[in-house]
Amino acid sequence: MNYLIDTHILLWYMVGDKRIDHIIQNKIEDVKNTIFLSNASLWEITIKLSIGKLKLKGTLADLKEYLDDKSFKILEFDFEDLETLKNLPFHHQDPFDRLIVAQAKTKNLEIITDDEHVKLYLK
Repeated sequence: MNYLIDTHILLWYMVGDKRIDHIIQNKIEDVKNTIFLSNASLWEITIKLSIGKLKLKGTLADLKEYLDDKSFKILEFDFEDLETLKNLPFHHQDPFDRLIVAQAKTKNLEIITDDEHVKLYLK
């Protein structure tokens, strides 16, 4: 199965946060699954690091190494994703989440999220 993980799921997973239940953890760790991370998530993480809204235990290079070690696939956005994004309803204004949703819809990926706003797009 192919999954796209939301930014907060990645951050929670990295630190072993208890908000990730065993079902989600099993999906992420099952080698039969391909786990994608949007480049929008990397953009969001970098911006939040630069303005002090987020702290990581290492550098961005360490994050890249972690993602490589876990075999996460970085999903670049393309014009098809942007067309989908343009037509999304405005359930909320978060540009990162909206792009992640558009990529999931365009690429037919299941989103792993705990964000109620994102879940509105999945109904």
